[in-house]
Amino acid sequence: MNISKNIFIHERAICKSTNIGNGTRIMANSHILPKATIGIEGDICDGVFIENDVVIGDRVTIKCGVQLWDGTRIGDNVFIGPNATFTNDAFPRSKKNPEKFAGIIVENDASIGANATLLPGRSIGARAMVGAGAVVTKSGPKHAVVVGNPAPLSRYLVTQKKAVG
Repeated sequence: MNISKNIFIHERAICKSTNIGNGTRIMANSHILPKATIGIEGDICDGVFIENDVVIGDRVTIKCGVQLWDGTRIGDNVFIGPNATFTNDAFPRSKKNPEKFAGIIVENDASIGANATLLPGRSIGARAMVGAGAVVTKSGPKHAVVVGNPAPLSRYLVTQKKAVG
């Protein structure tokens, strides 16, 4: 992917990456580092920060105030609510970085609620939902709903079967 004429980058955004898919919109005061990859038709809202070793799929919405740190992988059709917090270092210390950051994986069609906090090295399964304000201390399976602090598995989402005929 390379920057095309079909993307929108607000004049007050800093977008150093050329790996931005067609139809993506990057709003004001967002900052995207050079090695980040963003798929097609994404919405990157105001005040989002995306570090270098971040891969974002197609049709992802990232609301205001989200920071995605090295090692983060976001699947297709993911929704990330405002001020959701992603982390990548289990033992952070000033000026002492790990050899490799423990990123977070969010699989296809998952949703992360506003102000949720995801601890490093966790994964959120396909079509799962993390409730607003949840603190995710464990990885969650596909279709899971997690809420609270810490966020235990609350239930599974039921998928509807398509009618035949």
